[in-house]
Amino acid sequence: MSKWYIGAGEQNDVVISTRVRLARNISEYPFPCKLNTKSRTELNNLIESTVMKDNKYNLRFVEMKTMARFEAASMAEKHIISPEFASDADGRAILISTDEDICIMLCEEDHIRLQVMRPGYALDEAYELANEIDDNLNEKFDFAFDNNLGYLTQCPTNLGTGMRASVMLHLPALTISGQISKLQTTISRLGLTLRGAFSESNGTVGDIYQLSNQITLGISEKSAIENLKSITLQLCAQERQAREELLKSMDTDDAIFRAYGILKYARVLSTEEMLRNLSLVRLGSVSKKLDLPLETINELMVSLQPASINVNAGQKLNKFDRDVERAKKVREMI
Repeated sequence: MSKWYIGAGEQNDVVISTRVRLARNISEYPFPCKLNTKSRTELNNLIESTVMKDNKYNLRFVEMKTMARFEAASMAEKHIISPEFASDADGRAILISTDEDICIMLCEEDHIRLQVMRPGYALDEAYELANEIDDNLNEKFDFAFDNNLGYLTQCPTNLGTGMRASVMLHLPALTISGQISKLQTTISRLGLTLRGAFSESNGTVGDIYQLSNQITLGISEKSAIENLKSITLQLCAQERQAREELLKSMDTDDAIFRAYGILKYARVLSTEEMLRNLSLVRLGSVSKKLDLPLETINELMVSLQPASINVNAGQKLNKFDRDVERAKKVREMI
């Protein structure tokens, strides 16, 4: 079965993917920071045995200690698990579906971090599935809940709904036109945050941004989803308008085809160079200047990060060998 990130959903010219994550804790146990490795492992096994009794969602249980470090890092690159979770395997495990669209992190910052991923703009769909799984888990476990505060979480910033919903956006025109900083300030006043998904020392790489809700207390899950949907569609409209102006320029055409040429013929490609050029090629694809499927571009962005190349190679490669392998894969796919 193909992975979720290879698909293309609604609004896919701007929205690459959707994620809904819920944090939950079992009331009988202290937060993970208060549990030793043995206690965390016992809790993980309890959750695994309970969930796997019906296993409605075809999940498999994986203890992080059985996974190579570069495999865990690859999952973090794909936003399936958090970098913090990938970096420390002690007493941690996951329940994950075959196509990786459902992942439940066990004993990360909270006992249960349930995550649903979807391609494109699919906030309602992702939330409905996450809520369904959450309801099923709630029938089996007594979640820590306060009538005034809502769901109790280890970090106070997640109190209430315990929900973080987000969309991954491709915003090349808004970036090139210098509008991102102003938008970030405006969006923060609305209880959301807009930040670069791939960053280096001098800023965001690849013009890919994550828009997510920040407020979890004093608001319902559905209200937070509706707010995020509204801002997402507004950003899509602004990006498309900015693209119309940008694409009138011969300089933009030249940049798109130069980027395609680099990706088509380069023998060595760093992650940053690949992402920068894929951003322009993606713009060329959605504007019909290039005949290249968005699914291919999205897959390249996700699957050719450093650790993911190591997974594909079955070993940990040095940086130069990774860059050579990355260039080879890009040539083959485009």
